[in-house]
Amino acid sequence: MESETVIWKKIEDFFKEKFTDGETPDLDAILFLIGVQEVGLGYRKYKKDDKMNLYHVAVCRLLEPYGYYRFEGYDSDRWPLYEISETLPDLKPNEQTLLMKKAIIQYFKDEKLLK
Repeated sequence: MESETVIWKKIEDFFKEKFTDGETPDLDAILFLIGVQEVGLGYRKYKKDDKMNLYHVAVCRLLEPYGYYRFEGYDSDRWPLYEISETLPDLKPNEQTLLMKKAIIQYFKDEKLLK
């Protein structure tokens, strides 16, 4: 079984190959692209509010399997709606990063996005 470090490297490579000019994406870029994937609107220019909403959709989707959010359906514009199920614990910034990386790894496994 591969370590989380090896899987994370594969995820960075996935985004580097498909979405950047060879640069390793930061966590915000990965969250943004997961949000775009979940909303299904594809590549286009997004307004600042839409970008923030895409981050929110990504975080909700990623933390749903951990019981923090529950998918409720879609709004009239077909954006996913989530309800808070459980309050997130107070986490230090590095703990937040580790949780998000772990959730992204699980997302990639669940969605079968890695070879």
